[in-house]
Amino acid sequence: MPGDHLVTLLLGERDEYLRQIEDAFPNADIHVRGNEISVGGTDGPVVGHLFEELVVILQEGQRLDGRTVTRTIDMVRQNERPSEVLTTEVLRVGRKVIRPKSKGQKDYVEAIANNVITFGIGPAGTGKSWLAVAMGVQALNAKQVERIILTRPAVEAGESLGFLPGDMLAKVDPYLRPLYDALYDMVEMEGGQRMLDRGQVEVAPLAFMRGRTLNNSFIILDEAQNTTPQQMKMFLTRIGFGSKAVINGDASQVDVKGSKSGLAGLDKVLGGIDGLSFVRLSSRDVVRHRIVQDIVDAYEKSEGPAKPPKPRS
Repeated sequence: MPGDHLVTLLLGERDEYLRQIEDAFPNADIHVRGNEISVGGTDGPVVGHLFEELVVILQEGQRLDGRTVTRTIDMVRQNERPSEVLTTEVLRVGRKVIRPKSKGQKDYVEAIANNVITFGIGPAGTGKSWLAVAMGVQALNAKQVERIILTRPAVEAGESLGFLPGDMLAKVDPYLRPLYDALYDMVEMEGGQRMLDRGQVEVAPLAFMRGRTLNNSFIILDEAQNTTPQQMKMFLTRIGFGSKAVINGDASQVDVKGSKSGLAGLDKVLGGIDGLSFVRLSSRDVVRHRIVQDIVDAYEKSEGPAKPPKPRS
């Protein structure tokens, strides 16, 4: 059992984490005496494993909070190892350490590290863009690439974005703002601006990618569900030597009008290609406010599986 210095951190202020665990596992009998914790009941083995995982997380220098305890409970219920997930380091900038917060997120960052092209597909709030930018900054800091390229389709602007680059960038800036925000979250506003000024980070609409070959770059295509099949093929064939690409999308938020999404069915077309991976995230990987996960679950439940077409008479 943990020493005295860890027990308070493990149980939380006024035993708030202990109450969380008791509420989550009503069939467990948990008794705390000093620095000894004993667990019985039908849920006893699971709760015992949960405490072991939380101790490892604390021993790795992380502090617990209510959300971390909740995520740990969810992962233990799925026979996952939260201590391996929550102690994985993606990026360290000063005192800030970026880590995955779910098994799906850990699988996602590992896929990015081990493949040339990674597709991250999942609902809002699963950290697709945020973690991709973190992996890009890590690759740039390690001198694995020379620049990060952030791009996304400007659906409403279409292809008629104008002719002058300044005017065009001004028009599509709102579409690219989430990528700026993710970058500034990693390296702060001043550091991000320096990277942009030096050309280490390039932010551009997808329309700018045509005709280019992108070598020694970490390329992130965000909101890929809003590409057309032609745009997706164009983008994928831009990738040059020494480059890595991450393509993110949410199949439930397609805004392409009158055309098929370039992300739809792509796993059937490209599945099996060496160096290319598809990672699917779910509501379990949502790391925003808990209500976002509940909203995603509610929508998925209401929409249900696609209904088969009615047979023709």
